Amino acid sequence: MSLAARIGLEHPVVQAGMGGGIAGAALAGAVSAAGGLGTVGIMGERAFTAALAEARERAGSGRPLAANLLVPFTRRGHVEACLRARVAVVVLHGGTLPEVIRTLTAGGIEVLQTVGTREQARRALADGATGLVAQGRDAGGHLVGVQDTPQTLAAVLEVAGGTSVWAAGGVAGAADTERLLAAGADAAVAGTRFVLSTESAAHPGYKQALVAGTRTVDTKLFGFGWPMRHRVLVNDAVERWGEGPAAVRALNERSGRFGARLPLTLMERYPSVQRLSLPVFTAGPALAGMPDRVLRVAPLYAGTSVAGLHDVIDAAEAVACLTPPGR
Repeated sequence: MSLAARIGLEHPVVQAGMGGGIAGAALAGAVSAAGGLGTVGIMGERAFTAALAEARERAGSGRPLAANLLVPFTRRGHVEACLRARVAVVVLHGGTLPEVIRTLTAGGIEVLQTVGTREQARRALADGATGLVAQGRDAGGHLVGVQDTPQTLAAVLEVAGGTSVWAAGGVAGAADTERLLAAGADAAVAGTRFVLSTESAAHPGYKQALVAGTRTVDTKLFGFGWPMRHRVLVNDAVERWGEGPAAVRALNERSGRFGARLPLTLMERYPSVQRLSLPVFTAGPALAGMPDRVLRVAPLYAGTSVAGLHDVIDAAEAVACLTPPGR
């Protein structure tokens, strides 16, 4: 039985767990209520606990719900919140946490690891992951993928054995979902399409930038506190600084341990005080309620699928648009 069947997923459509507040209770609950798999993204422990509880209510009885944990920022409270909320799935991203995998699976939760290479897939399976998310470099957000999604999926499937594999990157509509399912994926994971939903907590200007934008880049510019690659729209920060001055790039590479020790709530607030003139930028997203100036300096996460997305729609409509006929 596939993982999607084990958790009772109606449609093979998964909403990516955009952290920092973008994917909160309203978005995750609406996606699950529509038959997809809604995912609450990581945020501060109290807010995360509350969002999971609210998303569970919004999803409705019997609908599966997921949570996304970014490994460097995961604390005991996040793990306990997932167990209390009885989420069906936890997706780990950006590192390995074998002890957390053991704790969650012992609690009856399926644990998927986001991977971009065969080696990462082998490590995740050795750590006890019950499923894999094959992420291509065409995905928006925090990148582990180094090839386009079809190539990444094929590579991961080679080592997955009978383990379920979901595919993330380049998913704009039902045809993309069908293509990945036909290639062996158990479900398709979409991010940008769900940022462009009425229920996402992205800044309205960020959504409009996605509607109008087509050009994305893979950059480490937004790496202070978490030196990962990110796929983003080109905004003023990217136009001015590119990958950033050499000194800042070196600072970012050394900032990982420091960033992992900071409260996640501080990382989330930092975009509001960033300035274009000082190229020290975090991965914190531009959220509704922040001043408009954050659009110039915060990462506007977007996958290559943004080129085919030109509207803001309800999450339930997004699930329908991403679901192939008969699926």
